[in-house]
Amino acid sequence: MLRALVALLVVANLAFFAWARGWFGTAPHHTQREPERLLAQVRPEALNVLPPKAATAAVQAARAAAQSCLEAGPFSDNDVISAEALLVASQLSEGTWLRVDGSPPAVWLVFAGRYPEAALRKAREEDLKKLKLSFELIDRPADLAPGFVLSRHASKEDAQAWIDARVNTALKGLRVVQLPATASAWRVRVPKADTALTDKLQALPAEALAGGFKPCAVRP
Repeated sequence: MLRALVALLVVANLAFFAWARGWFGTAPHHTQREPERLLAQVRPEALNVLPPKAATAAVQAARAAAQSCLEAGPFSDNDVISAEALLVASQLSEGTWLRVDGSPPAVWLVFAGRYPEAALRKAREEDLKKLKLSFELIDRPADLAPGFVLSRHASKEDAQAWIDARVNTALKGLRVVQLPATASAWRVRVPKADTALTDKLQALPAEALAGGFKPCAVRP
């Protein structure tokens, strides 16, 4: 009885093998065991398998794009030290942030003055109006006010060139002066903040960080 059962199983396996090979007719297609998944594909022709190096570069580019530049400030000389101490206490890695000088650039003025006497100041104002020149009256700083600013420039040379271009006119008594620098305006910048670091920075007390971290005005 046992021998007959074993023989029957052998015959059944051989019959299945022959059927699967197509010896008895059309063989079944085993390459598509789940055709519904193939039908559910969306634009399979658009799939592009990258080689390992290209895939690594693509991942790195994606990570870089996900990073953002954040900064807090402006801070005075003393306040920026306190802000950096807060970052150290928050266990941010060394080199995560940097201190950036956010002070405005130097400004050079084409200046006429000063004229503390009202009558003299009025006469100078009338002269400028007759020459059809634009001007502004400034009341500070104390060593310049009151006086008239005719033009503002990024360099001393540009301001002097403005005067030289009008040397043959009736415009007299002008000089180039530098507008005194304002107080230090430091910023603490985190140039590459991923999502986790961004969440950590924004969780810090905003009142201790001049309003907290915000997107950089100019990305480095």
